Amino acid sequence: MSNNVKAFGTEAADKPLEQITIERREPTAQDVEIDILYCGVCHSDLHTAKNDWGGTVYPAVPGHEIVGKVTKVGSDVKKVKVGDYAAVGCMVDSCQTCDSCKQDLEQYCLNGFTGTYNGKDKHLGGRTFGGYSEKIVVDENFVLKVPKNLDLAAAAPLLCAGVTTWSPLRHWKVGKDSKVAVVGLGGLGHMAIKLAKGLGAEVTLFSRSPNKEEDAKKLGTDKFVISTDKEQMKAVKGKFDLIIDTVPYEHDLNPYISTLTINGTLVLVGFIGELDSMLQTPPMIMGRRSVAGSVIGGIKETQELLDFCGEHNIVSEIEKIDMQDINEAYERMLNSDVRYRFVIDMKSLKNN
Repeated sequence: MSNNVKAFGTEAADKPLEQITIERREPTAQDVEIDILYCGVCHSDLHTAKNDWGGTVYPAVPGHEIVGKVTKVGSDVKKVKVGDYAAVGCMVDSCQTCDSCKQDLEQYCLNGFTGTYNGKDKHLGGRTFGGYSEKIVVDENFVLKVPKNLDLAAAAPLLCAGVTTWSPLRHWKVGKDSKVAVVGLGGLGHMAIKLAKGLGAEVTLFSRSPNKEEDAKKLGTDKFVISTDKEQMKAVKGKFDLIIDTVPYEHDLNPYISTLTINGTLVLVGFIGELDSMLQTPPMIMGRRSVAGSVIGGIKETQELLDFCGEHNIVSEIEKIDMQDINEAYERMLNSDVRYRFVIDMKSLKNN
């Protein structure tokens, strides 16, 4: 059985998002139904809607930073109950049996995780639909609990932007003695700063824009470095244990590698694609420095993030919008005109 619900989606790469009707399944014994209150807007949403990465199946309904209230639970559900606030991130399923899944690394499922949108829907067939909708039905294994003290709208981006930067911070064991740099101040970058600072690290922002220094300091950075200034870059040579590079487009990594300590790592979390600029290996070889990549986080890690944010009262800096403003929001995102994450108030869809 299934139910029709209102959503915002697009029928083709060159068409705007508009209101459509989609199907949601009736909850099975292990399912949770969530009435969506807020949904963050991620660059991945835009890329999928526009088929920038290829593979989008239409109609497409984006949205994987979902916060809402539980309205139904299956008979076997133990994690949450009706009335609880709950969240859904970038995944709604994985094989649960491969080595990655057994390590709570579902994001690296060897059989491929099921994305919250544009994934294979094993229940209804076709593709999964995301959080630009009235409600969602998810296996309880992929449902997260939201700390009661957090602002629900501002917590939504933690489900993607937050965990995308949290995962490398935890993997590379960032703590009070760590020196962390962040490349780029946007949806991902501002979360990397807040979380690294929350973990006790000394935090530096690399930026090409001097006018971002004031915002960077307000977010918690200790130092600000203009990445195109050779003298400033020389002054931080060999300084950082970890660099989190959040820039979503191709750029030259070489200037940053020499700013790593011995055994330091630059981890890419923002750019997906080919790097045409050649990596210069001498700074890597002579300092055992690494360039790595990381994507979102597993369910256990995402819950750990939410709990940490609850304890430290960390949320995203957001601008709330109505669902009907999503196309304008996409245009503004392309122009970097958001500080630092749009979040959709889903009342605007339900009341329409």
